[in-house]
Amino acid sequence: MPRILDLNGNPIQREALAEPQTARISWVTREFAEHPSRGLTPQKLARILEAAEQGDLAAQADLGADMEEKDAHVFAELSKRKRAILTLDWRIVPPRNASATEKKQAEQLQEWLTDLPDWDDVLLDCLDGIGQGFSALEIAWQRLGSDWLPQGLTHRPQRWFQTLPHDGNALRLRDGTIEGAEPWKFGWVIHRHRAKSGYLTRAGLHRVLSWPYLFKNYSVRDLAEFLEIYGLPLRLGKYPAGATDQEKATLLRAVAEIGHNAAGIIPEGMMIEFQNAAQGSEEPFQAMMDWCERSQSKAILGGTLTSQADGKTSTNALGAVHNEVRHDLTVSDARQLEGTLTRDLIYPLAVLNFGQVDPRRLPRLEFDTRKPEDLKLYAESLPKLVGLGVKIPVKWVHDKLAIPQAQEGDELLVAPRPEMALPPELRPVPKPAQTAAASRQYRVVLTNAQGEVVYPDQAALDALADNLPADAINAGLDTALAPVLTAIRDGATPDEAFEGLVAAYPEMDDTALRDLLARAMFVADVWGRLNAHT
Repeated sequence: MPRILDLNGNPIQREALAEPQTARISWVTREFAEHPSRGLTPQKLARILEAAEQGDLAAQADLGADMEEKDAHVFAELSKRKRAILTLDWRIVPPRNASATEKKQAEQLQEWLTDLPDWDDVLLDCLDGIGQGFSALEIAWQRLGSDWLPQGLTHRPQRWFQTLPHDGNALRLRDGTIEGAEPWKFGWVIHRHRAKSGYLTRAGLHRVLSWPYLFKNYSVRDLAEFLEIYGLPLRLGKYPAGATDQEKATLLRAVAEIGHNAAGIIPEGMMIEFQNAAQGSEEPFQAMMDWCERSQSKAILGGTLTSQADGKTSTNALGAVHNEVRHDLTVSDARQLEGTLTRDLIYPLAVLNFGQVDPRRLPRLEFDTRKPEDLKLYAESLPKLVGLGVKIPVKWVHDKLAIPQAQEGDELLVAPRPEMALPPELRPVPKPAQTAAASRQYRVVLTNAQGEVVYPDQAALDALADNLPADAINAGLDTALAPVLTAIRDGATPDEAFEGLVAAYPEMDDTALRDLLARAMFVADVWGRLNAHT
């Protein structure tokens, strides 16, 4: 195999194609999470965050995992943001002014990724970096025929990694040494997600969410204690002078248990008094929890009205504005993920199977983050604008409406009469010569190649209509109908004749119209009886 270079021109470790890097440091895989959320205090949280800034990521990574497991609100909001990417279409785009070879390579890469098992899981695992600051997926390669393809991409816990103390962006695999082991090129897909600016150790959303999570836990605990005693009367035990410690302990136990069991015993000479029930309200605790959840929603989704309604300020307009912010975050997440997958997955696939590829001419993965515009709005406005002479590029319309460009060999939708798509006021008015030609073309349809009449009834009716004298028609109808009949005789289409009839109807004489319809029905009935057996 020829020498393989990474994007920076450095040779790759060939071991990455044969075995996972973590197989050589298996001790780290046997570590268990420490769950630092147990007994979390402001002082403990500060120590965890400071240790992460110095390169020790284990506790911060464990805390982030605990937060998503224990706080349903954090889990739901992060899940919304991650899974928004799964709804987007994606494609492998060849470089600009691509050659035939480059287009073929892009199509092959598209096919390989489409057939990759658990592709949605790969995207979801990469987006774990939104909270943690980064996400690492280890690639296991396999040889299928002459092709190198990923057998699987496995998510590795962030606690297996560290950063250099003097460089918070230098990610290393923990191997027992001070500085750790650099991840093998072509062996990892490492998505560094910048939810905010700063070193890798401080770029994740979990650092922002950890403080509301802590304060919310305090309020939940206090609310649970309040609800435990709410409505219970204060029990006050009294013992006589000279009572022994054992008697006092017995009285205290009876006071504690009588509130739950509604029964108890005490020594003779002692008594229990019941004071007013515990007073208070759950509103202060609920207010604190609501504030924490709103803060978490703002940090994750950029707003609150797409998460839950408060019944006071929530409106459809405000919800739409907040949803626009969510779309902006989805676009940002997709752009960052595009760069990662192009660098760590598309490039290795291209180099291993096509030979050394110029990074500047590398096909790239691209998510379709366009928002399809209102088709109805554009269907109504575009024909009018075009009819007025506005020059609108076809490519702009396709991009705006998210309609793909037709490729060679595609079956296309075709309007049988494109002019009917225009509003009536913009439709071209046929000239007499054109209408006569259309009428003759219609008459040709009634005969076959040998000149024989195929539809004799229709041909006979057409002949009778051609022979009707115009003055006889005008005698039975109001003159307003004459233009409609003239248009029909000149070969106007049924739709055009119908529009003329609608326009002329308000000025027609109803009596003449009824007489005309009766005559027409009579003629049709007689004609049908005479020709029923022919």
